[in-house]
Amino acid sequence: MGQTVTEKILSDHLVEGELTPGEEIGIEIDQTLMQDTTGTMVWLQFEALDLDEVQTELAAQYCDHQTYQFDFKNTDDHRFLRSAAGTYGAHFSRPGNGICHNVHRENFAAPGKTLLGSDSHTPTPGGLGQLAIGAGGLDISVAMGGGAYYVEMPEIVSVRLEGELDEWTTAKDVILEMLRRLSVKGGVGKIFEYTGPGVETLTAPERMTITNMGTELGATSSIFPSDEQTKDYLERVDRGDVYTELKADDDAEYADEIVIDLSELEPLIACPSMPDKVVPVREVAGERVEQVMVGSCTNGGYEDILPAAKMVEGREVAKHTEMIVAPGSKQASEMLARQGWVAEMMAAGVNFSEATCGACIGIGHVPASDSVSLRTFNRNFEGRSGIEDDNVYLCSPEVAAAAAIAGKIIDPRDLADEVGDLDAPGIELPEKYDGSKADLISPENAIDDSLIKGPNIGDVPLKGALESELSGEAFLKMTDNITTDHIIPATADILMYRSNIEKLSDFTLSRVDDTFAQRAKDSDGGFLVAGENYGQGSSREHAALCPMYLGIQGVFAQSFARIHKANLFNFGLIPLTIDEETYEKFEQGDDIEIVDDVGEAVRNGQEAFTVRVNDDWEFTAELDASEREREILAAGGKLSWTKNQAESAGGAAPADD
Repeated sequence: MGQTVTEKILSDHLVEGELTPGEEIGIEIDQTLMQDTTGTMVWLQFEALDLDEVQTELAAQYCDHQTYQFDFKNTDDHRFLRSAAGTYGAHFSRPGNGICHNVHRENFAAPGKTLLGSDSHTPTPGGLGQLAIGAGGLDISVAMGGGAYYVEMPEIVSVRLEGELDEWTTAKDVILEMLRRLSVKGGVGKIFEYTGPGVETLTAPERMTITNMGTELGATSSIFPSDEQTKDYLERVDRGDVYTELKADDDAEYADEIVIDLSELEPLIACPSMPDKVVPVREVAGERVEQVMVGSCTNGGYEDILPAAKMVEGREVAKHTEMIVAPGSKQASEMLARQGWVAEMMAAGVNFSEATCGACIGIGHVPASDSVSLRTFNRNFEGRSGIEDDNVYLCSPEVAAAAAIAGKIIDPRDLADEVGDLDAPGIELPEKYDGSKADLISPENAIDDSLIKGPNIGDVPLKGALESELSGEAFLKMTDNITTDHIIPATADILMYRSNIEKLSDFTLSRVDDTFAQRAKDSDGGFLVAGENYGQGSSREHAALCPMYLGIQGVFAQSFARIHKANLFNFGLIPLTIDEETYEKFEQGDDIEIVDDVGEAVRNGQEAFTVRVNDDWEFTAELDASEREREILAAGGKLSWTKNQAESAGGAAPADD
């Protein structure tokens, strides 16, 4: 039987297990990436593992979230990250150089390679045929030390593309269509592999828009074949030497198939406040818009901003509407500036932001109260924009630019009919991506050779081995789709404490209940209760680390998001699955006791656990974990487990393969 693209890459990198869906596999990692709000913990953990230097082919540290450096704590973090990159042998991208995914695709991504990143949108280079996966920071630390990355082998689903996009539809509409069909939970346990004749009609940047936002499906990753479009892009970024053809065998088998006829798509938009609330733009047309943003890691490339520039050229943004461009990389801004497009957009009333993730996580350009913001971003979770009661829509650059011109949501086809002289801009790649590399520092040109820690940079907290008895209060009962933004918000006032767990923990679950952190501190430990898809969104391990620091011992949920569940194991919190009936019966404040000898049961492979509530009723919760995950949980987390392994072997960490 032939192999899919995914299976070919996994086979080349497999160090443990078999490629059977649902079974745990260990794979070798070629490249890693970190960003500034997750990278500090990655390097602190790397240091705690007593590692000397990066063992992967390539590691890259980016500073893209807190680029505005509102406080010395942000700047200290960036200096620490620069020193860590220099000390351990990683590339360092200076603040303002761009978003990790965009800079990485321009400089390092390569077909056939594996990439592990401490950011959930790491699958972006899947558009180039690279198998890229987002993970928690501790998994990155171990991978950089030469250890394998373990993941449950996903089902591989074929997304067969047929036809060709019409002139006003875009790659963003393809992924919005996927979200409309499948929801934010539809990709859990899956890798989406794009196939069919429609694939060759999409440029590599268009493909990377799709693979980037595939994260919102809950997917492990998304990937395209490596073909002539891949080669064309790599030659334009002057990296044609890394090209290799990579395609599925004719007799490859997939777990399922989804068919999308590109010619039947129309401009789509995701309504507040979830990326899967997708409708045709015409269904919400007429809604007054006060803010429009073009950019982010999803649509922030040169080829994403250029269509918006062409649309506003010679026109003006509506007087009541602010339009901001947030480029994905400084290279994109530089190229647009050299060609005169920045001036054209500024003349139309458009403002340019630094190349940063900022606005996507509520740092800068926060919408006004009771207003509508149209963004080309990938997430519109409630409150993520920086204001709790926001109204953020997600769309393509063309729909965003049309709204800026009209001052309202409008299908760009209808705007073209109204103004009479507006042509569809289409997709246009530059002959060469020739921006400066001044802000990218290679290991050979490192500035520092020792770690520099400011006063806000703390130690990595450790949890003790799993106890025999676990009991405590149900501190919080939550609904479905609780995101990592709910658990640890990412706004400027909170992000500055990502290196200081003691302080950061004060904000844990503050968007759900602002009394939670203090109640947890005042207790002797307890549990969280949630519905479906608990922990969706970002890869931030702080969403597990901070509850652990506050004494949370485990989470009862109807289902877990992939990365967050792994992070719970990594920090010694037991993730137990419950059914809907049990969830409905739970009440906040219930006294919970796991009846079994928990430590022994976890070590012995027990799957069903008896749980007693208020000495009144009992239920059964399930632990779905591999043998390795059970060992990690029993040890109190992956850091303790890895160090124990190293000590037992009489050498240095982290050989967990």
